[in-house]
Amino acid sequence: MERPAGEGPGPKEQPPAPSGAPEQPPAAHPKPGPGSPPAGPGAATEVLAVLTAFGRRLLVLVPVYLAGAAGLSVGFVLFGLALYLGWRRVRDEKERSLRAARQLLDDEERLTAQTLYLSHRELPAWVSFPDVEKAEWLNKIVAQVWPFLGQYMEKLLAETVAPAVRGSNPHLQTFTFTRVELGEKPLRIIGVKVHPSQRKDQILLDLNVSYVGDVQIDVEVKKYFCKAGVKGMQLHGVLRVILEPLLGDVPIVGAVSMFFIRRPTLDINWTGMTNLLDIPGLSSLSDNVIMDSIAAFLVLPNRLLVPLVPDLQDVAQLRSPLPRGIIRVHLLAARGLSSKDKYVKGLIEGKSDPYAIVRVGTQTFSSRVIDEDLNPRWGETYEVMVHEVPGQEIEVEVFDKDPDKDDFLGRMKLDVGKVLEAGVLDEWFPLQGGQGQVHLRLEWLSLLPDADKLEQVLQWNRGVSSQPEPPSAAILVVYLDRAQELPLKKGNKEPNPMVQLSIQDVTQESKTVYNTSCPVWEAAFRFFLQDPRSQELDVQVKDDSRALTLGALTLPLARLLTAPELTLDQWFQLSSSGPNSRLYMKLVMRILYLDSAEVCFPAGPGTPGAWDPDSESPQTGSSVDAPPRPCHTTPDSNFGMENVLRIHVLEAQDLIAKDRFLGGLVKGKSDPYIKLRLAGRTFRSHVVREDLNPRWNEIFEVIVTSIPGQELEVEVFDKDLDKDDFLGRCKVSLTAVLNNGFLDEWLTLEDVPSGRLHLRLERLTLHSTAAELEEVLQVNSLIQTQKSGELAAALLSVYLERAEDLPLRKGTKPPSSYAILTVGDISHKTKTVSQTPAPVWDETASFLIRRPHTESLEVQVRGEGTGALGSLSLPLSELLGADRLCVDRWFVLANGQGQVLLRAQLRILVSQHSGVEAHSHSQSHSSSSLSEEPELLAGPSLVTSSGPELRQRLTHGDSPTEMPVGPLGQVKLTVWYHSEERKLVSLVHSCRALRQNSRDLPDPYVSLSLLPDKNRATKRKTSQKKKTLNPEFTERFEWEVPLEEALRRKLDVSVKSTSSFMSRERELLGKVQLDLAEMDLTQGAAQWYDLTDDKSNS
Repeated sequence: MERPAGEGPGPKEQPPAPSGAPEQPPAAHPKPGPGSPPAGPGAATEVLAVLTAFGRRLLVLVPVYLAGAAGLSVGFVLFGLALYLGWRRVRDEKERSLRAARQLLDDEERLTAQTLYLSHRELPAWVSFPDVEKAEWLNKIVAQVWPFLGQYMEKLLAETVAPAVRGSNPHLQTFTFTRVELGEKPLRIIGVKVHPSQRKDQILLDLNVSYVGDVQIDVEVKKYFCKAGVKGMQLHGVLRVILEPLLGDVPIVGAVSMFFIRRPTLDINWTGMTNLLDIPGLSSLSDNVIMDSIAAFLVLPNRLLVPLVPDLQDVAQLRSPLPRGIIRVHLLAARGLSSKDKYVKGLIEGKSDPYAIVRVGTQTFSSRVIDEDLNPRWGETYEVMVHEVPGQEIEVEVFDKDPDKDDFLGRMKLDVGKVLEAGVLDEWFPLQGGQGQVHLRLEWLSLLPDADKLEQVLQWNRGVSSQPEPPSAAILVVYLDRAQELPLKKGNKEPNPMVQLSIQDVTQESKTVYNTSCPVWEAAFRFFLQDPRSQELDVQVKDDSRALTLGALTLPLARLLTAPELTLDQWFQLSSSGPNSRLYMKLVMRILYLDSAEVCFPAGPGTPGAWDPDSESPQTGSSVDAPPRPCHTTPDSNFGMENVLRIHVLEAQDLIAKDRFLGGLVKGKSDPYIKLRLAGRTFRSHVVREDLNPRWNEIFEVIVTSIPGQELEVEVFDKDLDKDDFLGRCKVSLTAVLNNGFLDEWLTLEDVPSGRLHLRLERLTLHSTAAELEEVLQVNSLIQTQKSGELAAALLSVYLERAEDLPLRKGTKPPSSYAILTVGDISHKTKTVSQTPAPVWDETASFLIRRPHTESLEVQVRGEGTGALGSLSLPLSELLGADRLCVDRWFVLANGQGQVLLRAQLRILVSQHSGVEAHSHSQSHSSSSLSEEPELLAGPSLVTSSGPELRQRLTHGDSPTEMPVGPLGQVKLTVWYHSEERKLVSLVHSCRALRQNSRDLPDPYVSLSLLPDKNRATKRKTSQKKKTLNPEFTERFEWEVPLEEALRRKLDVSVKSTSSFMSRERELLGKVQLDLAEMDLTQGAAQWYDLTDDKSNS
């Protein structure tokens, strides 16, 4: 093919070099002519190469020699070898990937031309693609500019970045860039797409960029002889370029904004000390950290703004524009998911434990896990900000939760432009890469610049069921610009200011600006607002250590509701700061409005956002009519979201001695005890006398919420007659415990020379079925300690909404009423509502329940000055038979008139870390007696039993008339070895069908002893029950013996009765001997044992 005159042969016509061949030097360097003989290595060069190779291989043996000299085992050598092989494999994969990508880019144009025309000429102008256009002319410009861009980057890094790094940390004062080369492989633009913009003053471009470069950047910290760098990089993504505003003067374009719509893919080849980042496990972690840094700079909602004209207006608005809208994503359900769980090496197919991840740009949400369900129902709602339409996508990925690696179940993607067009989109979307569908309801919320419809939005949100967060009524965008004349630090040093902005429990932080009292941040922050009428923006200007506050500002957001276009753009004076310290901010609020013409209410009940015809929320056109009486409560979205934390205080070590005798001449020990503070409650352990390594072994339980920042405060004291001495303190953040569910650590005590404390914290799992209640009660009886009270088996959440038709005071005046909710000895008093027969309390209370079968919720409605107005007693056994252990309805008050509307929800507390493999059913020990009880929910086939059947079985399962027993009766025992406590534990539950030897009923009790010893140290005895053949004991006994010794013992159990009031003689009603060596002491199962007389046991 002919080439135009003056055009030399280009690199495209040369055959590609093999992937393993070294790269050619640049064309600008002189090359030997064709007549020059090739320079070959001499003998000295060959010998030097051989010696170098031999020396490298010999160097490998140095770590082996050092390990042997240090006396280390061969395991260290093998571990180091495995680490090196893994590092080498990751490095080789990256190098192969870089070589393949470079060769692909080099051959792309040649292969395309050969495929289309079997020639080397370029594509004609009339060849185009329907969506994305090629831009080879732009690639040629980039290739021409690339060397000069490298010179600019070298200057930028050396003169701007390096001084900033050296000033950020004293240890980096010798930081320098020793080499900056962008290489010969320029950035390539694979395709360009121009979007028709709705605005006439901007141009939208999408550039599909691909960079497979031989970049080399080396840095060095000379003080520590540390070298690191990058040699080779891949970056692929879609870069959006916005040219705005368009002007009527040169240069026509006012500014250029650039950002990645989605996170680009990145692969880096490290050198120097950063070679360690190629170790397996660190490689993906390091790439993710760098991608997070890039996302914080160049991925939506962040963008790079390059102004092209001076004094450009609204630079902050261009750098961080308002979102185009908000999408409320209702993740409702999924169906037909694939089964990923397998049992018995794949022979038995289980189900899946699905959860979903919803992602829009950098905004990511994860749903809760639904155990063993291929048709899960989540019913969760998330709100995401949309900045670019078209371009951004809603992505939902469904996974199966596993202990190791979660299995992928499928994904769906949807362009946000379709939601904008539809307004409300309620569909089942098929999952790609798997099977099944996911049900989403997507609502586009417009941004209104005035507060005219705020009340309507708030009223609509009250009828929206939203979890885990309540629906938002507005958004707030804070443009943090700069501050002036901030106070100096001690010694007149310039501060390193940063800003914390908080609204309720959401806090965001700015970057730190070093060594200045007039910092410039130019950053934007976005918040969702539930009710802007009552919320406040709290601003704290602090030094980078967070310990020194440089100024503060509290701004009620109600100020913006009266501002023009809901915007404040001004200086704000800082409090607790210098006299002239102030902060410049621009605050923009927008109301989130779902156009009523676009609303389509789903037919399914319980769908988020759906109107319930029985609910009290008024519908369109009913504002002048009285709302109908509600049939069910409408609690806040946080109702029932409490957690129960079980705190196990085990032991302490190396406490300091505080006791002194003889005027301090004789050093004693300490009498330590512990104080715990959490969620407004204080707990105290018992005192261990004269022990610097005490063991408390006490369990405390507390109800906590998911409010971030909560801490468990622990203090250790020495008990004295006058003032207790301080032995140390520590704090435990609840964030990790609530997220992971379990924490078992030794904590170092602070503010003392020595001492550490062993705590075990567990977030109990909440179940909404009674299937595991019997097992929970049994496990609790096993793990509760002698110093602790009875452990909770359930959590009761009560929402008291309102009352109606309360009796009038003195016949004519309505009462000022309040309610008292009581369970056991715990009470909660509501607020007092003045002078109305239909008060609305709208309050919640939570109670720990230890015995759901026997406890009840007591509600008393009282009036100030009038006494009781009515009462209600709700047995919790009624909740055990209800659907999902919840009742929600009107209750008629006794002893008066009126009704109350309340919701009572019971959830079973299941411990996943009790260490007990308990069974919820009982077995008979004697094979000669048909005394085995029916199994209570022992297998999957019985879980589906209805509530009334379950309640009947729980109530009458132990009835002595249900089955024949032995002639002397039976005793129900649990025998278990607590391996962590190194104790043998026995629970005496009850006896049944005991023998009556005289005219009067016996007064039975149970005596236990460990044979062959019959001394007082091994004997235990229950309390005595009066006049019964079926006594209930439920008492726990312990023996501190090693497991080996316990297996050599026998447990002698005797049921006795007092003969008469004046006699010390004891009548034996029956006994049984248990050979502990023949029992499985790890199971902790309750069993019935037939009683025999003394002769048959001898």
